[in-house]
Amino acid sequence: MASLVTIPPRAVIEHLVRQAVYQRLRKPLPRQAAAPNPLVVNVSARHCHLTQEAVEALFGKGHHLTPFKMLYQEGQFAAKETVTLIGPRSRVISNLRILGPCRTLNQVELAYTDAIALGFQIPLRLSGDIEGTPGCMLMGPAGFFEMPQGVIRALRHAHMHPSDAAFYGVKKGDFMRLKIGGDCGVVLDRFLVRVDASFKLEAHIDTDEGNACNLQSDTPCELAR
Repeated sequence: MASLVTIPPRAVIEHLVRQAVYQRLRKPLPRQAAAPNPLVVNVSARHCHLTQEAVEALFGKGHHLTPFKMLYQEGQFAAKETVTLIGPRSRVISNLRILGPCRTLNQVELAYTDAIALGFQIPLRLSGDIEGTPGCMLMGPAGFFEMPQGVIRALRHAHMHPSDAAFYGVKKGDFMRLKIGGDCGVVLDRFLVRVDASFKLEAHIDTDEGNACNLQSDTPCELAR
């Protein structure tokens, strides 16, 4: 069986082409173009992260998540498995995607629009900071799993390799601005910097933010201090 060929994101291809053109012309790259890695901006739709215990409660003992689509960050994937989220007053969202691999805590990430539709009042939190947040009930083909807490709107953030952080002059925990161009251009403040040697440069916004600026694959974006 022939292996699947992974096509790099458009931003990566454009970055490589730009480098080659400026090198051929023997001209210095503009500062943003000279960054060690291209900036990729992705919309993070509603999803959940689950423990292995939760997965087995929802899909059956011994069940493991099955990768459906690999995500931009190394080793992360959207699973084939989805669940139904039951919120206040029995309002539901079906086909809520699980992202893998399994984690050490259970967390649901929604946009504010999702929360309003469900009847939630959710806080804006850094991923993993779930103390005192609302809970919910999840339903899968094999049963239910109750989350006493863990429903949040994730704080907008940028994943950075240490070389990216050095280029932008920032460190883990700093905040930046993301400038999004196009006809519906916006500037998003308080963009949290997350730094790790395993990260590739990627900015995450949610569906409310993505829709507001009509983010497309060719929309120009720039991180700034």
